[in-house]
Amino acid sequence: QVQLVESGGGLVQDGGSLRVSCAASGLAFNSSAIGWFRQAPGKGREFVAHTHWSGTTGYADSVKRRFTISSDGAKSLVYLQLNSLQPEDAAIYYCAAREHPCGSRSVTDYRYWGRGTQVTVSN
Repeated sequence: QVQLVESGGGLVQDGGSLRVSCAASGLAFNSSAIGWFRQAPGKGREFVAHTHWSGTTGYADSVKRRFTISSDGAKSLVYLQLNSLQPEDAAIYYCAAREHPCGSRSVTDYRYWGRGTQVTVSN
């Protein structure tokens, strides 16, 4: 059974940093990709970043050069480092997994989802 559990969300000031984590279990790691998505109140779920255990990554233009996705295969953890946070980055951040070696920017390509972790940015 695949399980994804996010942690590390919280309140941060405008311009601040935060790291959120995703603990994955039950996945075939070498053939799986992990994505981070976010959803703000009243908006749809949007792609943020994706990675494969091999180290390949992809980012949404809105977060490129500010956010960094990384993984620790030995610990089955995927991290998302959020730097230079802006009020528009405030959202629930979700971790998602697909049993495919390539990441995707599409919500519908991911079969497994965590419950999310809240990131709030104050100005």
